[in-house]
Amino acid sequence: MRTVAYHNLGCKVNSYEMDAMLQALRRSGYRIVPFEEKADIYIVNTCTVTNIADRKSRQMLHKAKKTNPEGIVVAVGCYVQSDAQAVEADSAVDLMVGNNRKKDLVTILDSYFKGVSPEGVIDISQTTEYEEMRLSTTQEHTRAYIKIQDGCNQFCTYCMIPYARGRVRSRRKSDVLDEIKGLVSAGYKEFVLTGIHISSYGMDFKDRQENLLTLAREIDGIEGVERLRLGSLEPRIVTEEFAQGLAKLRHICPHFHLSLQSGCDTVLKRMNRHYTPEEYLRGVECLRRVFVHPAVTTDIIVGFPGETPEEFEQTRLFAASVRFYEMHIFKYSMRKGTKAAVMPEQVPEEIKTERSGVLQCMESQDSREFRAFYVGRDVEVLFEEKKELGGEEYWVGHTREYVKVALLSRDNSHEKPQHFQNRLITGKITGFLQNDVLIMECK
Repeated sequence: MRTVAYHNLGCKVNSYEMDAMLQALRRSGYRIVPFEEKADIYIVNTCTVTNIADRKSRQMLHKAKKTNPEGIVVAVGCYVQSDAQAVEADSAVDLMVGNNRKKDLVTILDSYFKGVSPEGVIDISQTTEYEEMRLSTTQEHTRAYIKIQDGCNQFCTYCMIPYARGRVRSRRKSDVLDEIKGLVSAGYKEFVLTGIHISSYGMDFKDRQENLLTLAREIDGIEGVERLRLGSLEPRIVTEEFAQGLAKLRHICPHFHLSLQSGCDTVLKRMNRHYTPEEYLRGVECLRRVFVHPAVTTDIIVGFPGETPEEFEQTRLFAASVRFYEMHIFKYSMRKGTKAAVMPEQVPEEIKTERSGVLQCMESQDSREFRAFYVGRDVEVLFEEKKELGGEEYWVGHTREYVKVALLSRDNSHEKPQHFQNRLITGKITGFLQNDVLIMECK
């Protein structure tokens, strides 16, 4: 029995695909071992979203070869797709698998051991085929991520993903529904729809009758689905009709990640983002009209090429007016091969750090205020795991708004704590355990 070690880099889509590859390997008789151990085969599912991601991908490939020089090192995914020539020239890499062939990993390995050379990495922008993969279980125990589409047509000036993932390709609705039904049977209660650009779901179908909202409606009707959460959304998708449609779903989680990147119109234009701050704000207001206290989170890039102090101040004021639950703040990282990498007036690193700090401080205050809303209120929590916090053992989980909540493990007033994993429990929030964790008492 051959052994396989793996390391996954990058986004939730990569995580989903890694789970699917591991599932196929196990079913074919391979034994999975920790990445630090000596193995026959090493799978590195790479990322290319930044130059740093490329470097980490190379580091993990070289670490694998160093752990076992006789082992077969397989580079998979986005870094392979974006720079196949460099990966092919890397002496640490024995096999390359592009983003359209992850589903074929077992076949590729079997052929390799028979002396058959694999096909080269294709130009993924030319494919219209969705790579169908399906999970019967995941690495997580309570929450299942469901990949519904691949690819992106947006071509933001700082991003390599359209070149690594290709154009938008949507998964058939029947395949999505069948996978979720199988995972419900396996005990999963919460489902998160994920993809490279899920707001584009259905746009490549000939009849254009399917979209993200129609898919969500179908999933909401599956018996056993207790929660439905959406991954990152394009701000323009949030219209009054879209928000009202979501609000009618029984199981939708009022937690919406709308990627902003900048609150300044001139910076958004340089980024090739196809909305204005005003349009973004209208979407947020739609959500807040139809949901009670929805969690709105975002991504912001500081120090984009040419960002002046005045432009950053517009972003700061805009973020202050929205008052996000969470902001994921990134210092602009030059990505070779993108238009932004050759733009003039690159912002010095120390200025990026200063601007990031300003927003981080705001985020901390706004996030705590959002959580404080729940103190004294009853909430429903899906508990996920036991953790030690402050020297005590707690069950930890999340509300529908993705607020982290802890329940003291030795509090047996409701029922035996060992039964809390993957259970939906309602109780009252009594205060803060930590700055980002609320504490709950069972009814």
